[in-house]
Amino acid sequence: MTPHRLAPAAAGLLLCSSLPAQATIVLQTLTDAVAAPMYAAATAADPAHLYVAERDGTVRRVERTSGAVEATPFLDIRSQVNTGGEGGLLGIAFDPGYAGNGHFYVNYLDNSQQTRVVRYTAAGGVVDPGSAQTVIAISQPQLNHNGGWIGFGPDNQLYVATGDGGGSDDNDAGHTPGIGNAQDLSSPLGKILRLDVGSDAFPADPQRNYAIPTDNPLLGGAAAPSEIWAYGLRNPFRAGFDRLTGDLWIGDVGQLAREEIDFQPAGIGGQDYGWRLREGTIATPSGGVGGPNPDAVDPVHEYDHTVGRSVIGGTVYRGSIAELYGRYFFADFNAGRLWTLDGSGVTDWTDLLTAIGAPLLGIVGFSEDVDGELYLMDLGGAIYRIAEIPAPGGLALLLAGLGLLRLRAARFPMLG
Repeated sequence: MTPHRLAPAAAGLLLCSSLPAQATIVLQTLTDAVAAPMYAAATAADPAHLYVAERDGTVRRVERTSGAVEATPFLDIRSQVNTGGEGGLLGIAFDPGYAGNGHFYVNYLDNSQQTRVVRYTAAGGVVDPGSAQTVIAISQPQLNHNGGWIGFGPDNQLYVATGDGGGSDDNDAGHTPGIGNAQDLSSPLGKILRLDVGSDAFPADPQRNYAIPTDNPLLGGAAAPSEIWAYGLRNPFRAGFDRLTGDLWIGDVGQLAREEIDFQPAGIGGQDYGWRLREGTIATPSGGVGGPNPDAVDPVHEYDHTVGRSVIGGTVYRGSIAELYGRYFFADFNAGRLWTLDGSGVTDWTDLLTAIGAPLLGIVGFSEDVDGELYLMDLGGAIYRIAEIPAPGGLALLLAGLGLLRLRAARFPMLG
């Protein structure tokens, strides 16, 4: 299937009447009035808005039709957030029971260099700052490879993506000697964690307010399950559940050679995705740490560093555009490229970015609204919406309402 393309125009998009009368897929600028958006979440309790996590520690409500940004933050924790290195407020997720309990969760790097997942409670759309309760706190050896994505699965459990702790080769100070953090089943780093946030099995520990689901995989030979759902990840910078199938897709950032997309079938945990022994499907070529890993699950897609250097995982599109339905979206931060993956292979959609003057650097996340429509977070300060413009029906000109077309410089020392 060949995607329809648009060429950039100074005052909008020109659709000539000689072209076939076909709908056209575009990116629309929902807003460029946000600061370094990292991720967004939506809730059926407020379907008209996206809740956008800005890197500095604020969450903004953005009207998903007009793009209007509320002046007063929904949440402001800037004093608690460390934006050094790859830090900041990196993730947000709403509890499936938010309409009744008001709970939502954020993931950020704090001032003591810990990844912290914290639950807040809102009532009537207003957050109680005193409701903050740490769900889990994880010390970070370095300031990079923080992961940061959190999301509820179809099983209503909270999944937390963690990087290997930073540095290089999973082999620096604070990394498990001999095997690295990602392969160490006693470390929470380099993992996907799965937590039951509806219970607290550790009442004496203020840093652990959750229970371990009894159907978590038995990893590490323990007599009881651990928090770990999957392991062997370097820096899983964005993951996403397919809202139709429940499958989990993970974008794992490589080091010197390969970027990878990992796939986890719905409800099946325990996978080892290979790092630090493997970078994609090859032995890690640096640091003397590469080698065979017969238990590793190979990525469903990988690309080398002639194509891009920092994969941004996305999700499977389940919105209203028939041509895109069922395609998995992902991007590359450094290369400024955009793709989809499905059973037919990979399709390059990068010209959707260039058509609106989007930056060559900057996409750091994909988010869905309650209807399954997809949005791209641009670290330079914009949120783009994937949309479909109807066929022009004989009109010579159609000015697509794409908002302000601006170049942005996005700088984030991320994903190295």
